[in-house]
Amino acid sequence: HTTTTYPTARRHVEDAGDKGTETVALCPPGRKARQSAQLPPRPRRFGLERHGEETLMGKYGDDSKLIYELQDQGGELLALRYDLTVPFARYLAMNKITNIKRYHIAKVYRRDNPATTRGRYREFYQCDFDIAGQFDPMIPDAECLKIVHEILSELQLGDFLIKVNDRRILNGVFAICGVPDSKFITTCSTVDKLDKIPWEDVRSEMVGEKGLSPEAADRIGEYIQLHGGLDLIEQLLQDPKLSQNKLAKEGLGDMKLLFEYLTLFGITGKISFDLSLARGLDYYTGVIFEAVLVQQKNNQVEEPVSVGSVAGGGRYDGLVGMFDPKGRKVPCVGVSIGIERIFSIMEQRVKASGEKIRTTETQVLVATPQKHLLGARLKLISELWDAGIKAEMLYKKDPKLLKQLQYCEDTGIPLVAIIGEQELTDGVVKLRVVTTREEVNIPREKLADEIRRRLEPCSLSVQSCLTV
Repeated sequence: HTTTTYPTARRHVEDAGDKGTETVALCPPGRKARQSAQLPPRPRRFGLERHGEETLMGKYGDDSKLIYELQDQGGELLALRYDLTVPFARYLAMNKITNIKRYHIAKVYRRDNPATTRGRYREFYQCDFDIAGQFDPMIPDAECLKIVHEILSELQLGDFLIKVNDRRILNGVFAICGVPDSKFITTCSTVDKLDKIPWEDVRSEMVGEKGLSPEAADRIGEYIQLHGGLDLIEQLLQDPKLSQNKLAKEGLGDMKLLFEYLTLFGITGKISFDLSLARGLDYYTGVIFEAVLVQQKNNQVEEPVSVGSVAGGGRYDGLVGMFDPKGRKVPCVGVSIGIERIFSIMEQRVKASGEKIRTTETQVLVATPQKHLLGARLKLISELWDAGIKAEMLYKKDPKLLKQLQYCEDTGIPLVAIIGEQELTDGVVKLRVVTTREEVNIPREKLADEIRRRLEPCSLSVQSCLTV
């Protein structure tokens, strides 16, 4: 999947501005929004290379209270970046871009209560993938879901489920249940809590805090506790009330089309049409989705239990127009991968398994078995560096061989290049596989090629490529 990167400064702030003033897409003073052609190539992450203020305030619903606000020396209102979506929309408007496909890895900031064991931080990385432009319905949306499926499958985090819904369907449900238009957004934020608290508590908040009638809350509950696939979509298309709502009918039509494309991708087994999914951010206008890791309650066949969200996104067709002086819209759809949450899960599983984590990218350690061979080590490691091999050595004149080998064990360096008096005489280097302790003599001039041959076929699992 081809893609254009959208890089920005590692730490940047967004205009907060005063409400009621003209919206103009500008960078805050002291930073520059660069286009991808102005930057060097970025490292590949998560397989995305295959897929080809006034700025912040009022875009996140109830989550706006989590924005870090600040002022510069001149008193200008600013805020730390809350996510990568709103700055991306501003960037499109500022540069009059109407068609782009990109991924972006950068830090964001939340004024939240941190819970590091669950991957919840105040400063953390996100990875976003977005497609902007006027395209036929649901084709880009289906690709975003395919990307999420690819990432979670390849990382092998465990069983997962991707929930999908549509804001238009949700708004249609609210309308036919008697919710006033002015309370759609706040009601949506409450519905979004259904995966965290019981329905009784959600209903209580709707009635007690959001001011809905008990009857309206009960009618909403009949819909938002439904989940399924194409059968549920067909059922709702025949619903006598919901089928008469224009927005809901449009949303259900697109949802049916989306499931047809996901069937062609072969991933519907991990997709659930879930009417409780709301995504509390205000800027979503159509399809919304969220990926969660799940586990079975017990050995019996029961519904899976969510153990944490690791990705989320949706369609936001109106956001770019908020930053354009003439209100020109650019349809967009995107997904955000929770890197920190995924890392936390992976670290917990590695710790539980007792598996050692490789802490270095070094491919080979240059070692000597006898004293007075520092010069030989320095010469050999220089040859390997010049050949592009990631090599290192211990910073001692005469380290013991056992200590050098133990260093490889501790740090996960897969190979050792041993150069002793006999090897110097024979014009060879003894290449040792750390995990198996097997050794083979390699002609010195072929050492770099032999290291590459053993390591390059596997980027994730080095050990399986080290057979002699």
